[in-house]
Amino acid sequence: MSNTMHYKNFIGSVNYDDECGFLYGKIEAIDDLVTYEAKDVTGLKSAFQEAVEDYIHLCEETGKKPGKSYKGSFNVRFPQELHQKAAVKAAQKGISLNQLVKEAVEEYTR
Repeated sequence: MSNTMHYKNFIGSVNYDDECGFLYGKIEAIDDLVTYEAKDVTGLKSAFQEAVEDYIHLCEETGKKPGKSYKGSFNVRFPQELHQKAAVKAAQKGISLNQLVKEAVEEYTR
């Protein structure tokens, strides 16, 4: 089971509010906050697609590139034991800890 939807290379989250009895989500991996909601799955899919179309149109109007700008760096927090294991593995391979993490993420996201 997936808690995401896909449309035109965009990813949308899927959440359920039990108190209000509706589904909701947001377009993920963009710099802006774009949300949508509906009472059922069919409506949520439609609302997500409409939100994507609106977002693309707004980006075109304002000359903004759709998506998220990534700097290429982020902080990662590990338990101390895992940090130590990773540092030892990097040293054994003769590479930096940064390179070890980069290789692991590349492998995981293939």
